[in-house]
Amino acid sequence: MDLGQSEIFHPPVKRSITIAGHQTSISLEPLFWDMLKAASDRRGLPVNALVARIDVERIAAAQPPGLATAIRLWLTNDLLGKTLQAD
Repeated sequence: MDLGQSEIFHPPVKRSITIAGHQTSISLEPLFWDMLKAASDRRGLPVNALVARIDVERIAAAQPPGLATAIRLWLTNDLLGKTLQAD
């Protein structure tokens, strides 16, 4: 995940994924997409499965954010070593 300065500030890219059997799209900056793939690899999960887990946590929140925001927040929390879900 060695992004150059111009790539760090790259705008979000829309990608299609499947969550719980439903197609959806998320728009994430390449930096967050790379972090998401790395987190799923560390857990031995497909990206779709990790996003589904994040989505369950998001929906359970008192004020659920949008999915892309939830992913960014989850990744930041994971980076800080404070992930809520059990691996």
